[in-house]
Amino acid sequence: QVPLVESGGGLVQTGGSLRLSCSASGRTFRGWAMGWFRQAPGKEREFVAAVDWSGINMYYADSVKGRFAISRDDAKNTVYLQMNSLKPEDTAVYYCAAGVLYTRDLNEGSKYTYWGQGTQVTVSS
Repeated sequence: QVPLVESGGGLVQTGGSLRLSCSASGRTFRGWAMGWFRQAPGKEREFVAAVDWSGINMYYADSVKGRFAISRDDAKNTVYLQMNSLKPEDTAVYYCAAGVLYTRDLNEGSKYTYWGQGTQVTVSS
């Protein structure tokens, strides 16, 4: 099991920004796809963003396009989610995930192998 640890969550006002980090220890995730998902209270987990194994191709949910940016630094074994122009509807627990999967499956949580414990993001109105 590869432990993934998220950090950077917190409370922010509408329009503010946060940067989430997800670090892996114990082994590298070079060559793995990395994704961010979120789950709000009473709702199902949903895809937010993903970056493929190369770090070249990024994918976003329509609800966050133009506001969020995913990136990876394989030298630091870390993936980031920069979140700008935050809205109250972005409030959720954010999870990072890692796996070896096809590009077409990057938005499918069930296809990922490893998950972090989550970090809370709360956007106040």
